[in-house]
Amino acid sequence: MLLTVDHLSVFYGGIQALREVSFTVGKGEIVTLIGANGAGKSTTLRAISGVIHPAAGRIIHDGKSILGLPPHRIVRQGIAHVPEGRGVFANMSVRENLEMGGYTRSSRKEIEESFGRVFRLFPRLAERVDQFAGTLSGGEQQMLAIGRGLVQRPDLLLLDEPSMGLSPLLVGEIFRMIAEINKAGTTILLVEQNASMALSIADRAYVLETGEIALEGKASDLREDPKVRAAYLGDVTE
Repeated sequence: MLLTVDHLSVFYGGIQALREVSFTVGKGEIVTLIGANGAGKSTTLRAISGVIHPAAGRIIHDGKSILGLPPHRIVRQGIAHVPEGRGVFANMSVRENLEMGGYTRSSRKEIEESFGRVFRLFPRLAERVDQFAGTLSGGEQQMLAIGRGLVQRPDLLLLDEPSMGLSPLLVGEIFRMIAEINKAGTTILLVEQNASMALSIADRAYVLETGEIALEGKASDLREDPKVRAAYLGDVTE
């Protein structure tokens, strides 16, 4: 397994956000975590990327423990985190934002090669390379956030709510790009409120409820599960 999360527990003060959460992500997979707001999905990604420190458990990436490592070292291990809310630098150009993602690359040639890959995936970014990120549309900013993560050439991409605030048309475009990124060889752990779209592209899925894994299985199977359909897919029929 490329990633193993084992009995992970996280507290915010006296509140337990994750309770012994365990799951795996195999190399080449798209695995999605779905659940209601506050279920612990984003907390899980923050723990993996080192932004927050778990109280207990193990996080193994590519056979090595990354628990307790600072975020910059986890990035160098091959994990890129695209956070909820995009987090682009509004007063910097598209190119400058992408360059911020390239600090782990060892040469200018490698960075330019990564830029080429990003621009092939997101041609609109190439058209706006000198434009300030703050003037981009919401969809373009999401493309930029994902592109900045890809410049690092990660083997594991953590995506947190990539469809948030986007129109249905742009949501479809972003998810097509996520599938294309995966087909090109990047493993993806996806946190997404739009459960229908997430399950449509994922190989496997885990349902988080109040900080615990409530269900797991093939994404195609969970899409047909009556409980999942009623709770997350808007299906009110039994």
